[in-house]
Amino acid sequence: MDRAYAAIKSVIATWHALVRDDRGATAVEYGLIVALIVIATMASISNVADITIAMWNNVSERVVHAR
Repeated sequence: MDRAYAAIKSVIATWHALVRDDRGATAVEYGLIVALIVIATMASISNVADITIAMWNNVSERVVHAR
């Protein structure tokens, strides 16, 4: 009975230590910040790409019609 009690007490102590440990929280926060930056960058690049494609299509049409 004492061994079972000691094992349960050890598991509970380990559980409490894991719950109180916040070292991984900083890594998760940095990961979320990086993810937001990547999403914002992708949206910006996509918007710039659409504008650039439209510009080059306009240039192409003007060159074709200039002949």
